[in-house]
Amino acid sequence: MKLSVLIPCYDERPTIEHILARVSAAPVDDKEVIVIDDGSTDGTREFLTEHADELGIRLELHPENRGKGAAIKTGIALATGDIVLIQDADLEYDPANYPLLLGPIIDGRADVVYGSRFKGIGPSRVLYFWHRIGNGFLTLLSNAFTNLNMTDMETCYKAFRTEVIRQIDIEENGFGMEPEITAKIAKLDVRIFEVGIDYYGRTYAEGKKIGWRDGVRAIWCIVKYNLFR
Repeated sequence: MKLSVLIPCYDERPTIEHILARVSAAPVDDKEVIVIDDGSTDGTREFLTEHADELGIRLELHPENRGKGAAIKTGIALATGDIVLIQDADLEYDPANYPLLLGPIIDGRADVVYGSRFKGIGPSRVLYFWHRIGNGFLTLLSNAFTNLNMTDMETCYKAFRTEVIRQIDIEENGFGMEPEITAKIAKLDVRIFEVGIDYYGRTYAEGKKIGWRDGVRAIWCIVKYNLFR
């Protein structure tokens, strides 16, 4: 099965070269890497444009910053693989975990696989208590609406059979796409799995972008896409 790795990217110049090297080294033979630069202004865009061929990536440039959801939507439209996997452009998630995420799909047991930071099989950096509480609350609220028993709805690592994710019309341009996708996937007749992954969270000083406003938006998206879509 061919894998399409989608990398939404916004102002990640310190990490983009490193994550692309790790993705290239991931133990998956047949893969394409699609990077969607979402209007970066820190030199990321120029680096990617100059080195796209030698990095072996397909590059799509948004003329302005539109948000992670918009970038993912662009990437899904470009994907040619049998499986689509979302990879953040920072170093919080380890591409060495790809076989864990892809295994249930390749084995024919799953249509969607979420990589949980909280199931605990490998190292996980100790960081913000209130982030952990917030993630737990959002996952609990999402589960209450979807009747799923997930442990990490907000995880970046999500893998889908391509034909499944293309049934979803992503409406959220920002981080609200996480609960939106989960709500819409839950309404399909598909098999959803979770696997434990490694997680190396970063601090705000290191470039973490999600904040409390995104949490408030996520609550609204959980209600909106479960009840009104």
